[in-house]
Amino acid sequence: MSDYAHPEYLVETAWLAEHLDDPALRIFDCTTHLIPDPKTVYRVQSGLADYQAGHIPGAGYLDLQAELSDSASRLRFTMPSAEHFAAAMGGKGLGDGHRVVLYSAGTMWWATRIWWMLRAFGCEGAAVLNGGYQKWQAEERPVSTEPCVYPPASFTPAPRPGLIAQKDDVLAALADPGAAVVNALTRRQHRGEAETHYGRPGRIANSTCLPALDLIDRDSNTFLDAATLREKFAEVGATDKGRTIFYCGGGIAASADAFALALLGQDGIAIYDNSLSEWANDPDLPMETG
Repeated sequence: MSDYAHPEYLVETAWLAEHLDDPALRIFDCTTHLIPDPKTVYRVQSGLADYQAGHIPGAGYLDLQAELSDSASRLRFTMPSAEHFAAAMGGKGLGDGHRVVLYSAGTMWWATRIWWMLRAFGCEGAAVLNGGYQKWQAEERPVSTEPCVYPPASFTPAPRPGLIAQKDDVLAALADPGAAVVNALTRRQHRGEAETHYGRPGRIANSTCLPALDLIDRDSNTFLDAATLREKFAEVGATDKGRTIFYCGGGIAASADAFALALLGQDGIAIYDNSLSEWANDPDLPMETG
């Protein structure tokens, strides 16, 4: 991990196992499920049942859709207000001065999404568990079914709006030779060949593609080494730009790309919050296939 510019953004399972009893540490399971649905593309299902069946000892649970998203939005996972987010996190026991480790089962981008949200609201003490719950279980580390409720804390938000992009920011980036717009979905979805799409099939016109799955070692579920990540980002033109906006279906897989590029030390990174769930359903916004 020393090759990453910001190795502090990741923690290893061995480190976490040694720090489970640290009173300043907060651990959260961020698991959410997307269930294919013929009408809505995906149905959001909380990972609470998974958490209750077994989790890292001392970990609490964060429900991204129910607790940390804008309930007034017609789209899934829309960023909430700073006040809403601060109240939710404080109520969960994460406050100023705490260090927090986030993990998820399945894909790691539920954890990276909440990591990015924390960063966007000014929290600098967050890290993602490299390998997630799969690696923890594969190493036969302890698992608990006991619920964890941290005492309420005070979370002071310090919003960094440049980390979250809206559609006008994407349009501006498409017209800017110093910016890149990158799709974190699969290449089949990018080309418009997959059955799963978010309105119109295909991609934001003139965007490139670096699937979130390509950033992860499939055997260990850990992020690839820094040199390999740099090569992958260079291939899509994301290493020599002053501004890079990542998107996907709803700003979740995009967070894995954004997180990995931040690991490498690059600035000027943003996630298009509503991504194709918004873009693909607006006929005035440019898309292409092929």
